[in-house]
Amino acid sequence: MRFFDSIIGLASLVVILTACKQNNGNKEAAAKAGADSAVVFLLRKDTVNKQVTFPAELIPLERAEIFAKVSGYVGALKVDIGDKVSKGQLLALLEAPETVANYAQANADVQTARSKYLGSLDAYKRIVNAAKVEGTIAAGELEKARSLMMADSAALNATRSKTNAFAQLKDYLTIRAPFSGIVTQRNVDPGTLVSAGNPKPLLVVENISTLRLRVPVPESYTAANAETSTINFTVDAQPDVTYQAKLSRKAGALNLANRTETWEFLFSNSDHQLKSGMFANAILKLGRKAPTFLAPASAVATNLEKRFVIRLKNGKAEWVDVRNGISLGDRTEIFGDLSEQDTLLMRATDEIKAGTALAPKFLKQ
Repeated sequence: MRFFDSIIGLASLVVILTACKQNNGNKEAAAKAGADSAVVFLLRKDTVNKQVTFPAELIPLERAEIFAKVSGYVGALKVDIGDKVSKGQLLALLEAPETVANYAQANADVQTARSKYLGSLDAYKRIVNAAKVEGTIAAGELEKARSLMMADSAALNATRSKTNAFAQLKDYLTIRAPFSGIVTQRNVDPGTLVSAGNPKPLLVVENISTLRLRVPVPESYTAANAETSTINFTVDAQPDVTYQAKLSRKAGALNLANRTETWEFLFSNSDHQLKSGMFANAILKLGRKAPTFLAPASAVATNLEKRFVIRLKNGKAEWVDVRNGISLGDRTEIFGDLSEQDTLLMRATDEIKAGTALAPKFLKQ
């Protein structure tokens, strides 16, 4: 009997314990029933390094559009497109008879004024010598001779200045290369009438021994640092060849039209294998000086008012405003009032309102 009583007692204890366990499980399920579960992750900082390709353009180191300073006819053209020229080399000669005639007339006026001045100067010196004998020359006569000499001197200087101006205009008839380079455009022929108002230049000279590679970098990348001072780039004409250029300067300001900053790189083009005006694909390797917060792209939500992530704090959702940085494929850089080890929702949406109770389901990054 005692054996059977023990068996019955043990069975009763098992039933009681099972009932208690089921009751506790039901309580936990009831507690969780009021809060939806959400996949979350712990926010961490990481280094940011990214290779980005931007469209770029090759332009010459120097480019000069050469216009006529004075009106005239093209008398001789010494170069054509593709010709290499040196600094100071004669490019073209213009013919303007009236300019030459004005210069000749101005030269003659200088000679006349000079002769007049020398005559008045000599007369003044004679009067000064005669005036040394007291009572020989009246004071008024001496002053009159001096004034005439000064006037003739001023007239001589004026004619000389006028002659220099006509000489400068005459020099404009000879057109020379402003620097060493290559002639890339020619828009006139011998006999063409040209003037300062022509819309097209006579010639265009470019220095393409060094090319400028100008890269428009979007605003979000301008604070990033290039890993090296060199950049790789390709051109459509030779897509299988990779060239290198060295960082020269940054604009220091954004273009308000497209919100980009121009970064300029220099490429040594001594053998002229690349042409100015070519479009290029520039490959930049960018990074941050210090680690920053990285989050899955799905963790950042955007509506008409703000961009935000949802942080889980004390079991409730909290919206935190953020700004995006560099995008790394499925992850993006975020900046805001955040700390390491913050619990963020893996998928943020404005359907989850602030204060909503959520049960976290952790996901390893």
